[in-house]
Formats: sequence, C-alpha cells, structure tokens
Amino acid sequence: MAFTEQQRTFLEGKLIARLATVDENGYPHVIPLWYAVDGDDIVVMSDTKTRKVSNAHANPRGAIQIGGTPGLEEDGYLFQGDFVVEPDVNHVWAERITRRYESPARADALLDEWKQDDISVLRLKVRKIIRVY
Repeated sequence: MAFTEQQRTFLEGKLIARLATVDENGYPHVIPLWYAVDGDDIVVMSDTKTRKVSNAHANPRGAIQIGGTPGLEEDGYLFQGDFVVEPDVNHVWAERITRRYESPARADALLDEWKQDDISVLRLKVRKIIRVY
C-alpha cells in the first residue's frame, strides 16, 4: 500500500512509534520505539533476541501506531500489515534510525555500544492504514 503525500510528510516527524506483535498466547505485545520509512515500508530495529523479533518470526501479523496523542500531535495513524524480519547487515538501519533521533555525539556513543550486537530489522509491509486522530 502506498502512503499519501500527507502520510509521508507525517512520517518524516521524529515521533515515537508503538509496535504491536502477537505473542504465543495470541495477546498483543506493544513496545514504544524509533522508526524510519523505506519506500512504503515502516522499518524498526531491535536486538535479535527480543520478544518482538521472536513474535514476528512466529506470526508476521502486526501493527505500528504513530502519533494521535490528544494535545500533542495533530495526526495519528495505525499501520497494519505483515512483518518481515531481516538481519541488519553492517548495522545500516541501526545507524540510520539512531542518527534520525539522536544528536551526532549521542548516536556515535550508542552505535559504538551496539557494534557487537546482533541486530534485526522488522519491516512492516503495510496492508491497511487507519487514521486514529
């Protein structure tokens, strides 16, 4: 599904996303995190050993909600779709996402701290967009 121009402009903001995966018991597992956009996908990064990554492997259905906090953001969207889990080769996405949110010095420190970590990318292939605010 392609984003509208308004949605692309909205997604350029440095808002916190709330990623929802489905756990082994069928319940939502919701985590706040940073994101980036790659074409018509929403991309997040995570240590490979986290629950969100194992949940996405077991059941790719999920969602990312961004914005929509009354009084703080004008817009808000729920993006539903399927997650594809990929290795973050050379930490390309970790660097891109971290530098999007942090100052250069803080990003350098975090990326240095994570340089030995096994990082995965969760790429949401958006199937449905719902305006939530």
